[in-house]
Amino acid sequence: MMNGFSDDTICAIATAQGGAIGLVRVSGDKAIEFADKLFVPIKQNGSLCERPSYSLTFGHIVDGGETVDDVLVSVFRAPHSYTGENSVEISCHASPYILQRVMQLLIRAGCRSASPGEFTQRAFLNGKMDLSQAEAVADLIASTSAATHRLAMNQMRGGFSKELAELRRQLLDFTSLVELELDFSEEDVEFADRARLMQLATRIEAVIARLADSFNVGNAIKQGVPVAIVGETNVGKSTLLNVLLNEEKAIVSEIHGTTRDVVEDTVNIEGVMFRFIDTAGIRETTDTIETLGIERTFGKIAHADIILWMIDSKEAAPQIKRLAPQIISRTKDKQLILIFNKADLLIPPTMEITEQYPHIFLSAKQRTHIDELKRMLVEAARLPEVTQNDVIVTNVRHYEALSRALEAIRRVREGLETGISGDLLAQDIRECIFHLSEIVGEVTTDQVLHHIFEKFCIGK
Repeated sequence: MMNGFSDDTICAIATAQGGAIGLVRVSGDKAIEFADKLFVPIKQNGSLCERPSYSLTFGHIVDGGETVDDVLVSVFRAPHSYTGENSVEISCHASPYILQRVMQLLIRAGCRSASPGEFTQRAFLNGKMDLSQAEAVADLIASTSAATHRLAMNQMRGGFSKELAELRRQLLDFTSLVELELDFSEEDVEFADRARLMQLATRIEAVIARLADSFNVGNAIKQGVPVAIVGETNVGKSTLLNVLLNEEKAIVSEIHGTTRDVVEDTVNIEGVMFRFIDTAGIRETTDTIETLGIERTFGKIAHADIILWMIDSKEAAPQIKRLAPQIISRTKDKQLILIFNKADLLIPPTMEITEQYPHIFLSAKQRTHIDELKRMLVEAARLPEVTQNDVIVTNVRHYEALSRALEAIRRVREGLETGISGDLLAQDIRECIFHLSEIVGEVTTDQVLHHIFEKFCIGK
């Protein structure tokens, strides 16, 4: 196997602690044979090695003459299993002691402990799924909202792969004609209609561009819409963050300059994941550390989609005057919401800026009008409704490959317009195909595979 994996039979605990039932997975040529060494069926109707695929057998896990637990054992025979290999799943009670005993017995029988993601990597290497589908398995496990779940399910079922496969097929058909011309270069014949190729390249460019452009939405859905909470010191930014997260994440103090670094966390609001960033208060200071925090604040504004500018209601006019030039100049392409905090103490008079931007009066300390702020956030996020049929890119590796494929197909169009030679044209088409193939794993390296699967949990 690639990436240092051998044909060993592997085993792993596949369930998290805290439940009533635990699951141990076994995969490899000798999975059924090794599991059979520690399993005794209740009804003496043959060993696991004699059981058909997709069978479920009740019995005991034994260690010598001692019964470790009553279990159910599922048998899957190659190639009809998750990994494409002989596989066994042992369902037992979820006691950490029992699960570890079962693992020890399997290892004693001849298995080795699986590496992170090794089951899914074997599924990929054995042709049970392509690489983008394998990556979607990790996304499905990590899904925290209906949208991330739907996107992962679509990708795991091959929605993304099918779209890429059709693009590659069309490009392969045409590049074969272009390369055929090179074999007959002395006859000066043209098999590939350049007008049709231009139409195809234009159509493919539009599809790749659409997929690449969807990454902004996909990344926001997967990682959370980035929201920066900014303002002067001691206006209640950390208090608001704690209220939105419903936990004491940030230190709250009346001392100015308490927050010197950014504090981040995510929360699901009405099905939309938000990544809130509490930043250092903006003010004139000679403190070196605080100054670095303020510089990071402006950096976070640049990377956020939504900016919550918190203003102390008692000091509204002077704070707006001091910070408006710095904040507004950095939020031209972003959603800016003005939050007048401590509104339980004083509501400021209407100002010109409140007629230009969405705004809200609230008290973070008293938790008033927080639900209204949440509704404003969901509206500002402007995320589309996601179905399991939508193809939206959420993976950075996929986005980078699509960006390179887009550059290549644009060179194809430029080459057709300028009439470049067939060999250079074919090279650009092949490069586009190569980058599309990178996504599904038809061309890859052990290093790339290791980087992908090391992030998986053990047992998957």
